[in-house]
Amino acid sequence: MKKLELHWQILIGMLAGVLFALLMVQFEWGSGFISDWIKPFGNIFINSLKLIAVPLILASLIKGVSDLKDISKLSQMGGRTIGIYIFTTVVAVLIGLAIVNIIQPGKSITEETRISLVENYKGDANKRIEQAHKQKETGPLQALEDLVPSNIFKAASDNGNMLQVIFFAIFFGIGLILIPEEQAKPVKKFFDGFNEVILKLIDLIMLAAPYGVFALLAALVVESPSLDLFKALAWYALCVVVGLALMIGVYLTLVWIFTKKSPAFFIKAMSPAQLLAFSTSSSAATLPVTMERVEEHLGVDEEVSSFVLPIGATINMDGTSLYQAVAAIFIAQAFGMDLSIGAQLGIIVTATLASIGSAAVPGAGMVMLVIVLAQAGIPEAGLALIFAVDRPLDMCRTIVNVTGDAAVSMLVAKSVDKLNEPKVKNWDDNLENVK
Repeated sequence: MKKLELHWQILIGMLAGVLFALLMVQFEWGSGFISDWIKPFGNIFINSLKLIAVPLILASLIKGVSDLKDISKLSQMGGRTIGIYIFTTVVAVLIGLAIVNIIQPGKSITEETRISLVENYKGDANKRIEQAHKQKETGPLQALEDLVPSNIFKAASDNGNMLQVIFFAIFFGIGLILIPEEQAKPVKKFFDGFNEVILKLIDLIMLAAPYGVFALLAALVVESPSLDLFKALAWYALCVVVGLALMIGVYLTLVWIFTKKSPAFFIKAMSPAQLLAFSTSSSAATLPVTMERVEEHLGVDEEVSSFVLPIGATINMDGTSLYQAVAAIFIAQAFGMDLSIGAQLGIIVTATLASIGSAAVPGAGMVMLVIVLAQAGIPEAGLALIFAVDRPLDMCRTIVNVTGDAAVSMLVAKSVDKLNEPKVKNWDDNLENVK
């Protein structure tokens, strides 16, 4: 019998957790049983995601930066590639922040449920308030000073210092590029292998996702029995989906303006890769198909696609960064926190940088969200609120990640005069070639 795909397992785990909790609350001892014997497994699952946050940043980002190989490439193709990737990522975060601030899905939660949430996680909240008071006493350039760690091991021991870890990873990657290739080779091999190990660990952790989701949802139903929280989740999911759709619109507009190719042409060429991205939730797994569609059907020269797309699969996670922005504000709203403009600007920076280090595999976006929440002072336990709908949204945002990679490859190819006529103009032509 064929094994169910992971996303179906997670959806079943979600439903089973809700139904189990609704059944248990009918008994006087049911709520206590879930809190004592079920919820801890959900906490263990969240802790396992937090556990690999620092290794994931170091492995993915050092590998991604060092893969540029030659600093001189940054002057033309590399500079344009990274510049456009950063630009689209910032646009994605801004779209996410705009939508979530307009719709305000977390504000639909009643005060009673909000008080319950704050009570459950008051330990986290008190710690963040204490940290906020400390920050008020610092100077105007303290954030810039804090960006550079005095001790990388100390920085890596606290998920709240992820910007320092990201700075070190980028700095280390640049150093690998600048030294002779023979000397850099063994170090690169180490981080390539290290990256593969971390990706495998994510695979192993995601095997437990159905059970983790079961525990998280069961605890959520028991601790917040009102239906308004689930209505808020539906509004949150709508915010993410609308934002992702708008981001695809941004890509199509950029392609149309700069390459004169119609949206229909682009979508028709990329639809197989988009469908594969949806089913696998992995930009890395989709990369071979993405490269084939970009070269054969969009007309991007192989020299450009082989440079732009692998980097994009590592550092261009626009769908992930948009989702992180929406999720962070939603969780803050759910806990009754009003984030200042400065805090939301911090989310833009953190989500942009965190998306650069986000691995192109299922579940990595949730790990990166831990970084954004910690940096913004939002209780990390709020992950429990959104994990129920994370998997289907992960499938949707991977479509955006892959679409963004393809769009940027066309823009870069056009800028360096490497955009040609497609070798295969439509699906029927491709079938003829196969015959």
